[in-house]
Amino acid sequence: MKKLIRKKYTFLRVLAKIFIVLLLLPLVYNYIPVKKGKSTFYLPSSDINTVIDTLKENGYGVSDIDKIMLQYFKTPKKGWYTVKKTPKKRFKFFEQLSQKKEKTIRVKLYAGENSIELTKRLAKNLHLNHKKLLQEYRRLTKYLEGDIFAGYYQVSRKADERAVITALFQASSERLKVFAHQNCSNASNPNELELKVLLIIASIIQKETNNKHEMYLISSVIENRLNKGMKLQMDGTLNYGKHSHKAVTPKRIRRDRSYYNTYVYGGIPPAPLCTVTMTALDAAMHPKKTNYLYFMLNKKGRHDFASSYKQHVRNIRAFRSKKKKQKKDSNTTKSS
Repeated sequence: MKKLIRKKYTFLRVLAKIFIVLLLLPLVYNYIPVKKGKSTFYLPSSDINTVIDTLKENGYGVSDIDKIMLQYFKTPKKGWYTVKKTPKKRFKFFEQLSQKKEKTIRVKLYAGENSIELTKRLAKNLHLNHKKLLQEYRRLTKYLEGDIFAGYYQVSRKADERAVITALFQASSERLKVFAHQNCSNASNPNELELKVLLIIASIIQKETNNKHEMYLISSVIENRLNKGMKLQMDGTLNYGKHSHKAVTPKRIRRDRSYYNTYVYGGIPPAPLCTVTMTALDAAMHPKKTNYLYFMLNKKGRHDFASSYKQHVRNIRAFRSKKKKQKKDSNTTKSS
């Protein structure tokens, strides 16, 4: 009987020790300070794993134990944060973090720009170093161009080049993820090649027009030509890299031997050409059902579409005739 009582007593004593250790562990852990990292950073999600991973990436000394502890605190929301001073107590750091959301400004990224143009504009607007911004872009890029979507973004003025580009990549990646979830056949695990092809086609569309309605028509021309095994033969594909926004001449078409030259090579270019809008991406995914195989820019800045080469030639002749008549009328008016 005494042995049984002694065993029970020993068991209760061990249990009490474990309880005391578990009780003291958070208190002890609280006094292990968080190693300070970058003062300003972007948090792409309020998910606990993302919070800890983001803090780690920005140099803060946090661990998987913090994931457990963070469940008992108010999780910081998605957005920009600036930590001026890290408190000595660990719990105070997480409590303070949820209250230290940083003020931001809105920046606009324009469609049709390449990474050099995009980072130049950002450098000017945010007073940052262009070379460092471009370096960070190239460190994170998956597609060479078109990784960041055109549109408005909230950015902290206190952020450095790495934080800004990382935030823009994360925000764009989230937009692409939502798009894939809504449109791709395997929404939970979209095919990376499929997304790249869509971005390439979207960038061709973006180079050819900014008109939302025409984007779906141009997308149909691309789809119809590819299905028939025809070369795309689109000037926009030659507006890549250093050739962005430059007029495509017959001489340039003859001399350019890159795979971006869709007058020479079949299929699509090897990479996206520029930043695109979500509308251009949607047009690439959902081309309008037409028989169009040709299009040309008209005097009004819109496009005339044709299902046959004969109709396309008639459109060209009509455009040239109208242009010639307008020039003649203009000269007559000047001479009178």
